[in-house]
Amino acid sequence: MKVTVLGTRGIPDVLGGVETHCQHLYPLIVEQGFEVEVIARSPYVSYKAASYKGVKTKALWAPKKTSLEAIVHSTIAAASTLTDGSNVVHVHAIGPGLVVPLLRLMGKKVVFTHHGPDYQREKWGRLAKIVLKLGERLAVKYANEVIVISEVINDLIKQSYQRDDAKLIYNGVNSAKALPSDVVQSTLERYQLSARGYMVAVGRFVEEKGFHDLIQAYKKSKLDMPLVLIGDTDHESDYSHALKQAAKETPGVILTGFLKGEALQVVFSQAKLFVMPSYHEGLPIALLEAMSYSLPVVVSDIAPNCAVELGSDCYFSVKNIDELSQAIQQRCVMPRQDYQHFLARYDWHKIAHQTVGVYNKTLGIERD
Repeated sequence: MKVTVLGTRGIPDVLGGVETHCQHLYPLIVEQGFEVEVIARSPYVSYKAASYKGVKTKALWAPKKTSLEAIVHSTIAAASTLTDGSNVVHVHAIGPGLVVPLLRLMGKKVVFTHHGPDYQREKWGRLAKIVLKLGERLAVKYANEVIVISEVINDLIKQSYQRDDAKLIYNGVNSAKALPSDVVQSTLERYQLSARGYMVAVGRFVEEKGFHDLIQAYKKSKLDMPLVLIGDTDHESDYSHALKQAAKETPGVILTGFLKGEALQVVFSQAKLFVMPSYHEGLPIALLEAMSYSLPVVVSDIAPNCAVELGSDCYFSVKNIDELSQAIQQRCVMPRQDYQHFLARYDWHKIAHQTVGVYNKTLGIERD
């Protein structure tokens, strides 16, 4: 039984929430007896045809232009499923969701995962937001089965589209694993860092991640502790250029660029504090990963972050720079935290089992 996946830039080690989700989920789906092929976007991966932990991966051309990339690639990917022998096509995110009706017209069984209302992101103009909203509407209406990653999104599609049968399946997080001491030491030395001696934020350099607020709050805090920003931008913009310039002009701010593999794990896991000042998230995998590393956290009080149900002292009012500055000062002196109670619901094996259940339901197969 074959599942074809589209809507992701690619796997493995491509920065992004949907990308991380797919990288962790689909090898576990393969372990349950499914054949899975992930269709990636050519600007983000080096392969034309390859595999990752049993998952077949194929890159198809996509224009590296923000406004066109998702829909052009998704249309090409959808057309390719006509002859690929797939039993189910799994579409991720509302931009690619525009092709769900096309897939249904082609006779495909379609599962759609809603990762969040992307039209709320600051970077999109009016037309792009209209198109994304249309993608959400078409995907929710025409997919055979809909998966949502949070109750916030579930409530949204119930209220907006009267779709009451979506399956709530959370994002997941892996348990933290010890890294070789020489790898830890050499990686920290590369960025002139000391273990538990810096705070970290992770994400793409787009406005809704709020990193400009974090830099201002960091300056206000006058902390003698570096602020490390892990990430970069997929598409250079006035905003990303200004953010990098602000970082370079602020003593103590370190830009690592995109990191992956052990380098990412080291710089992320060895921090003293994790900060997420986002204006918009689906269900934040970076926050879950920080919790798996037992880091004290400071996060904005947007609904998806609040849905994790951390203590009230972990949250600050979104876009409030003074509150953010106070919060990082207070929590950067805290010891490592025990989040096992919170993380129990975000187990990837459980998530894979639930997702297989959705596939079986789509195909009319009843299994426990």
